[in-house]
Amino acid sequence: MNPYAVIILAALLAEYALNVVSDVLNLRHLKPELPAEFADTFDEDEYERAQEYTRTRTRFGLLSSTVGLAVLLAFWFAGGFEWLDTLVRGWGLGPLTTGLLYIGLLVLGRGALSLPFSVYSTFVIEERFGFNETTPGTFVLDLAKSLGLGIAIGGPLLAAILWFFQSTGLYGWVYAWVVVTAVMLGLQFLAPRYLMPLFNDFEPLEAGELRDALLSYADRVDFPVDEVYVMDGSRRSNKANAFFTGFGANRRIVLFDTLVEQLTPDELLSVVAHEMGHYKLHHIPQRIAISVVQTGVLFLLLSVFLQVEGLFQAFYVDQPAVYTGLLFFGLLYSPVDLLLSIPLNAWSRRHEFQADRFAVDTTGRGRPLVDGLKRLAETNLSNLTPHPLTVTLDYSHPPLRERIAAIRGA
Repeated sequence: MNPYAVIILAALLAEYALNVVSDVLNLRHLKPELPAEFADTFDEDEYERAQEYTRTRTRFGLLSSTVGLAVLLAFWFAGGFEWLDTLVRGWGLGPLTTGLLYIGLLVLGRGALSLPFSVYSTFVIEERFGFNETTPGTFVLDLAKSLGLGIAIGGPLLAAILWFFQSTGLYGWVYAWVVVTAVMLGLQFLAPRYLMPLFNDFEPLEAGELRDALLSYADRVDFPVDEVYVMDGSRRSNKANAFFTGFGANRRIVLFDTLVEQLTPDELLSVVAHEMGHYKLHHIPQRIAISVVQTGVLFLLLSVFLQVEGLFQAFYVDQPAVYTGLLFFGLLYSPVDLLLSIPLNAWSRRHEFQADRFAVDTTGRGRPLVDGLKRLAETNLSNLTPHPLTVTLDYSHPPLRERIAAIRGA
């Protein structure tokens, strides 16, 4: 058997097995007794509901990943990649258009496979637990908008990458890296003003005591922002959240309308202070810098493996091409990406601790942040006792009990 096929198959199966082990351990780690720390927020029924939500979502995730892997392996070993390549090449449209159509058809196929799972997740699981507010019309419109943006932004970007690797020789990976980085940075400026409003409405927080307190705090910590925005998250879900996005004049602190309804003004101020802490502590530029470096390394490695005929032979493809090599390298790199995500998630969790500490230090109080985090955990039916392996693999935020202990102990 082709050695690259062996390596990729073993890596895919090992990655799948690791995730299965993590999920099983996470389910077994659920505690029937409500942790004493949360007795003032959860009642026994709500705690059991949160655990059932974790069980349901975990089992559904296992089913989804199993089907996805099975379809990928069946398509691979049935010669699907070569069959599709032969079909698209037969249209005689030139290498660039052929590559775009080849990848586009595979993306559409993957989307069609995931669609039933997305529908079930939204309209059965989220509905069962009282989260779903998405109508079928909104769901379909979101799909159409996402597809349109993928074609409008992803299509030209993919075409540029394929052209650079096909036509510019040894340093094609450098040109591709520069263009992708430029698009990545450009979206940081454009998304808050032009892209995100395609999916949600963003309104300035109404005048009043809360708005005055938030803007006064922002001024006190020298955070240059003119407005705090409220997003109509309740259009799709009852879950609550807040986030920071954008740079320069497009910088925004965004609160879900559900968050504004569920938290007290002091708790909201602490949550916003946490988000501002990410900016003041330079977490956002650091994460972007890491993404830029990762992208460069990815393209460099891609340029090397595009010259390896064994990679194409592993997928039964007779005529090597940049577009097929891009996909096959992605499969080869996927387990590496999982390994890299472990230290990156740990780094992200460290940033969350730091942002919590910033919020406590600058507001002078830890209690509102603790209470706000507890209330969010109750509202979102969070797992209060995740297994350490699941945290290591999947959590970009620390488990809630660790965050509370750090807030109170420092």
